[in-house]
Amino acid sequence: MTGERDGDGASSRIWTIPNLLSLLRLALVPVFLMLIVQGEDAWALAVLIVSSLTDFLDGYLARALRQESRLGQLLDPAADRLYIFAALIGLAWRELVPWWIVAVIVARDVMLLVLGVILANHGFGPLPVHQLGKIATFALFLGLPIIMLGLAFPAIAWISEPIGWAIALWGAFLYWWAGIIYAIETLRVIRIPRLEPGTQSDTLER
Repeated sequence: MTGERDGDGASSRIWTIPNLLSLLRLALVPVFLMLIVQGEDAWALAVLIVSSLTDFLDGYLARALRQESRLGQLLDPAADRLYIFAALIGLAWRELVPWWIVAVIVARDVMLLVLGVILANHGFGPLPVHQLGKIATFALFLGLPIIMLGLAFPAIAWISEPIGWAIALWGAFLYWWAGIIYAIETLRVIRIPRLEPGTQSDTLER
């Protein structure tokens, strides 16, 4: 039984192998945070590597087994953000990262949450993920572990930390740039005249 599928081929199934792997990633987030706070950087990196491997594996299996699901489309980006937040909070707790960076990253996602509510109130679903947002998330997901690599192995900190900071700060900039694009697109969308349900123009053009 494959469950109902939407226009993108995603089903409503919950208990699939890819979704179980995504839930495993989410379950490892508090472990990851605890290890960073305690200064166990090598183990934290190991957890992050396992998480990255399961992220690749669940995407591969979803396509190979035709088990793409709406739940999986929500869990994957949520897990990515939680790992970014956990890394930032853990490093800030140890005073290795300034708290203003945590505030900058979290504030952007709070803004997107507000934009989502505004769209829902006007009868629209979430906006498509912008490519710039994907690049920004990737930069943060790459830069922070490189910083942690220098903490786990001090011998290479002289090279890993400058590179990691450069990538992470660039990612933070792109993160907000993408957020501004989402805000502008939200304003454009909610100004689109709505016709009666069932008419062709009632559908949000993507």
